[in-house]
Amino acid sequence: MTVADNILNFISGLDFKGTLPPGIRIMNPYKDEKIRKIAMQFYRKFYDDSHPRQLILGINPGRFGAGVTGIPFTDTKRLYANCGIRFPGKETHEPSSVFVYRVIDAYGGAEAFYRNFFIGAVCPLGFTRISETGKEINYNYYDDAFLMQAAYPFILMNLKRQIDFGITRDKCFCLGTGKNFRFLKQLNNEHGFFKSVIPLDHPRFIMQYKLTHIERYVRKYIEAFTSD
Repeated sequence: MTVADNILNFISGLDFKGTLPPGIRIMNPYKDEKIRKIAMQFYRKFYDDSHPRQLILGINPGRFGAGVTGIPFTDTKRLYANCGIRFPGKETHEPSSVFVYRVIDAYGGAEAFYRNFFIGAVCPLGFTRISETGKEINYNYYDDAFLMQAAYPFILMNLKRQIDFGITRDKCFCLGTGKNFRFLKQLNNEHGFFKSVIPLDHPRFIMQYKLTHIERYVRKYIEAFTSD
């Protein structure tokens, strides 16, 4: 089996069965046939081999990136412009995707980047809640202690499954230097998945608070990805 086979089997079988706190909804984009087809095109294009990859872990899928395309940190604009895959629907824009693809371009482009890395998430399915104004917004697995407890078995099981894609075990990159990193580091201390977990500032944080320094953060990412 290729890495693509493993990934596609993984996403097709994702199913959260835990009890969610009141007001929290699960977001599983892979139940949508259109998104499954897009994901199949993407992973067949970039992962249809047995080459080992390093793992990059975000938090959980967002509504305008993986929630729409099925590809972490890839909105519909970047899906077509950078990956050559058309999306048959409304165009979406996710700031985190803008930054990630700046990094991917600096690395050498999508083909070179995805040959060496797989971007996943600590929690591979997303969560949303309804705000006081009635708007559906993203919700992170660590935003609620009860949600984190409910998601823990799901996270642990699916982190092991992601590693089984053919992931190298020397190091893992964590997107987020705060709660996501602390949780993943603790998980790694308990189970010894990787020799080290390397934190990187989250793309959303960079785009929201450090936009004027974006090139410095792009270089920081590239240095981390290319260092021994």
